[in-house]
Amino acid sequence: MVSEPSAQRKQGVGRVLVVDDDPDILDALGEILELEGYEVQRARNGREALQQLAHAPPDLVLLDLMMPVMDGWEFARSLGPGGRPPIIVLSADRNVSARAREIGALGWLAKPFELGELLAAVRRALPPRTS
Repeated sequence: MVSEPSAQRKQGVGRVLVVDDDPDILDALGEILELEGYEVQRARNGREALQQLAHAPPDLVLLDLMMPVMDGWEFARSLGPGGRPPIIVLSADRNVSARAREIGALGWLAKPFELGELLAAVRRALPPRTS
């Protein structure tokens, strides 16, 4: 569930950083989003995600919480409260909504989730761009 829905984006607009330690999930989400026209960055943990942010800031972060090296909580805390991209938490945790609130995430999706739910959440989370 994603709070604060905004106008839908046109295909091909927006950079999404997918952060998940499961390579199958990382690749599948990346490919799906690319097919929808999004530019996708991938990271296997919070540390890699921070490097991606420094290189090319995303418009949205899809964030798993339980990962090695640097987990999602530590990643979110390292960003601080201001100037960070919106985050949607992806987690199998039973309390995923509470975990999302803990890090100030825009929204959350409980794993496993439907493809349509993911795409709708991404569209709602990204504000429309003007040419």
